[in-house]
Amino acid sequence: MHALLSAFAPIWMLTAIGYVVGRSGLLGAQAEAVLGRFVFHVAMPAALFTMVSGARLNTFANSSMVAFAAGTALVCGLGFLVSGRFFGRGTADRAIGSMASGYVNSANLGIPVAVQVLGDASFVAQIILFQVLLVSPVILALLDSGTGTGTGTVTGAGTGAKPVSGRAVVFRRMLTMPVRNPIIMASLLGVAVSALGLRLPHALAHSCDLLGAAAVPTALITLGLSLNARPAASDSPELPQRTARPVRAEVVVAVALKTLVQPLIALAVGGPLLHLPEHQLLAVVLCSALPTAQNAFIYAQQYGLDTRVARNAVVASTVVSMATLSVATWALGTTGS
Repeated sequence: MHALLSAFAPIWMLTAIGYVVGRSGLLGAQAEAVLGRFVFHVAMPAALFTMVSGARLNTFANSSMVAFAAGTALVCGLGFLVSGRFFGRGTADRAIGSMASGYVNSANLGIPVAVQVLGDASFVAQIILFQVLLVSPVILALLDSGTGTGTGTVTGAGTGAKPVSGRAVVFRRMLTMPVRNPIIMASLLGVAVSALGLRLPHALAHSCDLLGAAAVPTALITLGLSLNARPAASDSPELPQRTARPVRAEVVVAVALKTLVQPLIALAVGGPLLHLPEHQLLAVVLCSALPTAQNAFIYAQQYGLDTRVARNAVVASTVVSMATLSVATWALGTTGS
């Protein structure tokens, strides 16, 4: 419990600082938007590039990752389905609901928890690569298609150009998304550097390290700032005419999927199906029980969506996961400590 408290304390403290700063008005009315753009377009890409470029890309082809990936895929799919069918969300908001349900806080919380409970963070590094290289591009593609201009028809009136179908526009946006999205571009550059075995000059690598280190604390400060706001659902481009509505049920579902269903699926796949050794099974279940990453809030904010579900899911799942992580550790045994 002491180890978990030590890992969670910085998250709570930085979020609380952001809330206090927001209440005081110290950074001005545009602070949340500006800091959010800084995280999404500058700091997070630097952090991801540094992380991926220094990693071995063949590390997540193992049975433990199969169990974790199965839980992630099923829960994200459930989150996407529930968000649309039961809460009437459009594609982009459903992508955020999916992310809030299954995208774990692997970096700033997963690493300290793994070190304290498992004895090392090697499995967390594999999860980071899996989420960055496989999960994030899918989420971002859904966000792009749900909020982009590719839903209609571009006529080219007055220019002599031939009409371009909505499907063609969507396809073109999908092809160019890696160039337009700084997170995907940074990840792809990191993959290239890693695959080629290149070593960055010290000055460049150190600069990326410093810039990337600002991503997590700034994201948490931004999250705290957002707790002062009460954006309406009409802020979402997909729901332009709807009035503000309660999102408590959506948050409850997302948190239940994240902190309860995802680790249970990982346990079922890793135990009866794959027969993982005890220590590996503990690692899979523990990492699956981690709370929602603040990336979900940052993505929702930067795509102009209703941020309430993502924001509240991050905060609530962080609180609830204290219990689920403790139960997982107690039930499966701290064999790595």
